[in-house]
Amino acid sequence: MPAPDSFVDTNVLLYAISTEPAEAAKTAKARNLLTTKNWAWSSQVAAEFVNASTAARRPVPLSLAEAEQWIDTWLVFPLVSVEGQTVKDALRIAQRFQISYFDAQILAAARAVPCSQALQPFGGGTSETTGIGAFC
Repeated sequence: MPAPDSFVDTNVLLYAISTEPAEAAKTAKARNLLTTKNWAWSSQVAAEFVNASTAARRPVPLSLAEAEQWIDTWLVFPLVSVEGQTVKDALRIAQRFQISYFDAQILAAARAVPCSQALQPFGGGTSETTGIGAFC
């Protein structure tokens, strides 16, 4: 598999599995991104996906077994472990750019792979690609 050109955020994965009619456009965009890009993700993104997708507050929460099936499907893509250096890098990013620690940790993990853009939802919840040249 070629080197990743993108790094996905948890919400891209959540939109990709959505069955909510109100999210149909977001779901289509997320599925397109996941099937047309060579992407990477992190253990934080995987954990957030399991937590959010199985939460009782979701209209139709996944079972842990269903969440695991999705994780297994996506493990063909590079998964970045959150290690000590990632934590330290995230602290510096959070301080420098005045963003939340967890957002910074996603960006720090993205730096660990040769990627050109991070994929996360912005602007009204639509999935858009946002360059992270300042972080890569």
